[in-house]
Amino acid sequence: MANRRLKELRLAVVFLTRLPVGRLSHPIPDLSDARWAFPLVGVLVGGITALIWMALSALGASPLLAATLTFGAQAMVTGALHHDGLADVADGLGGGRDRAHALDIMRDSRLGSYGALALVVVSLAWVVALADTSHAPLSLLALAVASRLAMLVVLTELPSAREDGLGQSASASRRAYGAGLVLTALLMIPLGGPAIAALLGITLTTAFLAHRAVKRIGGQTGDVCGATQLLSETGALVALSMT
Repeated sequence: MANRRLKELRLAVVFLTRLPVGRLSHPIPDLSDARWAFPLVGVLVGGITALIWMALSALGASPLLAATLTFGAQAMVTGALHHDGLADVADGLGGGRDRAHALDIMRDSRLGSYGALALVVVSLAWVVALADTSHAPLSLLALAVASRLAMLVVLTELPSAREDGLGQSASASRRAYGAGLVLTALLMIPLGGPAIAALLGITLTTAFLAHRAVKRIGGQTGDVCGATQLLSETGALVALSMT
């Protein structure tokens, strides 16, 4: 059992990051079985970005410069997977004439005007909000976990919009929230009162995107899940910056 869980965790790291974890030995778990570990991957991503933030701050970088470079480092760690998802979702939901057209746009690798605008606005909001919060290192760790829990909720609770693709292959009816819920709660507690604002930011942005995805394309895709992570993390940072 422990060996299987470790394989599932490694698969989640391979799927959601560019961090080296070695070659997985056979039998390789199904991606749907590794969903539970998605929030745990946030510990790695958030820990790395928090360390980078602290190192830059210790070297004398201004909060805005530290936030900008931290944002870039996070994109490198994840391979810009969630950024790509946000751009595809914005293009598809914004430019699609109907469900089929929206899904076709989301599979197109080209960047459209809606996607470019979404990337600019969300990236700027993330950077400025992080620079303005007084809880930066802890927030980076807690929100990296919480936003991947939000992604897991969308993946599990929303029907798949396609009969194939990553969103379909990773979704399943079995709930897999236990580890993510416990870890999110433990990391949010040290934030104190502002944690309420952060959770509200995550909830509202996730609910908004989920509603739009169901209405426009009938459910979730891999891109929708990726966009959920980045958008919910940004929403939480914005909420924290206002506390």
